[in-house]
Order: sequence, then structure tokens, then C-alpha cells
Amino acid sequence: MSENNAARPAGDIASRIAARTLADREAVYAGEVRRLLDAALELIRVAGTGARPRVADIVAAAGLSNDAFYRHFPSKDALIAVLIEDGADRLVSYVAHRMDKQDSPREAVRAWVQGVLSQAADDTATTTRAVLWNGGALTPAIDTGSPLPSGRLALLLHHPFTELGSAEPEFDASLVAHATVGRLSDYLWRREEPTAADVDRVTAFCLRSLTLRQAES
Repeated sequence: MSENNAARPAGDIASRIAARTLADREAVYAGEVRRLLDAALELIRVAGTGARPRVADIVAAAGLSNDAFYRHFPSKDALIAVLIEDGADRLVSYVAHRMDKQDSPREAVRAWVQGVLSQAADDTATTTRAVLWNGGALTPAIDTGSPLPSGRLALLLHHPFTELGSAEPEFDASLVAHATVGRLSDYLWRREEPTAADVDRVTAFCLRSLTLRQAES
């Protein structure tokens, strides 16, 4: 017995138990965060831009306590910021999935445009508008810092733009992404749904914006 104990590094079992406890706690905390986010999103979706749910409303809908809320978020604004980030993650993943199914770079660009502008369609627009409104990010004023993920969306365009002959795919993609996300913000604010013709026009703009390489002499 003493020989086995001597062969085992000091504190080894204590570290394993502590790690297991932390892992269990992490799973519980992740579940709490997900419940709070889902509850907040549903309350915001239902209320639209007519009312902002309180922390008490979110906690009650999630079936948790105030202590649980403030364990993860210092304020409701912090939770809304995470909701916006979560929505951005979903949007980028959705657009990337649409692009992956295309057979040519031009089709990929159109799929990108259609995926981005889809945020202004139907129930998605209602929810997106309400979340941004709760975060104070959707106003008729000049957009000084859109929470929509234009930078990450631009990354998705680097490869198709390179294939299309762009000499500066990063610059072109950034320019196109900011313009398209700005157009999306207009649709959301005006409560307009983009048509197929709108998607075609924005796609044409994206393709015209490429800085093409000069032909070799």
C-alpha cells in the first residue's frame, strides 16, 4: 500500500476529483446560460419592439434565480450582447453552409448575399429587429458600429473572390460585406423584405466591386 502511494504523484487524486467537480459545475453553468438566453430570446420575440423584458421576467421564464442570472451576466445589457453574438454565430454558420453547396464562385457569392439578406425576411426579421432594438442598436440614426458580423461574413468571401480574379480579396470582401450589412440594416429598420430582384442587384454590385488583376502584357 505504501509503495503504491509513493509511486503516485502527490496531489494526483485530489487534482482528478477537483477536475471532475469543475467539469460537472461547468456543465450545470452552461445549462443555466442556455436557459437564460433561450428565455430572453423568446420574451423578446413575443414583445417585439413594444416592450423590453426585465431581468425578473427572464429569470422567471428560465425557471432560475436572480443569483443564477448575475452569476453569468453583470446586467441585462450584457445578456443582450451575448444574444447578438449568438445570433451572429448562427448567421455566419448558416451563410457558410449555403455557400458550400454551390458549384461556382459566382453562385457562392449569390448564396452569400441571399443568406445575409434573409435576416430581413419573415419571422427572422421580427426576432432580429427586436433583439437589436433591445440592445439599442437599431435606430434610424447613422450606423456608427453595427453589431451585425460584417467582418466575419467578409471572411467567407475571400475564397470565391480569389477564384473570380480579385487582386485584393480581403479589401473587396470587407467593402462588400459592410455595404451589404448596411443594406440589411435598412431593410430591418424600414420593415421591408428583400425580393429576389434585390438579391440579384446586390449580387451584381458585389461582383462589380472586385478589384481585378491587370492582364499581363
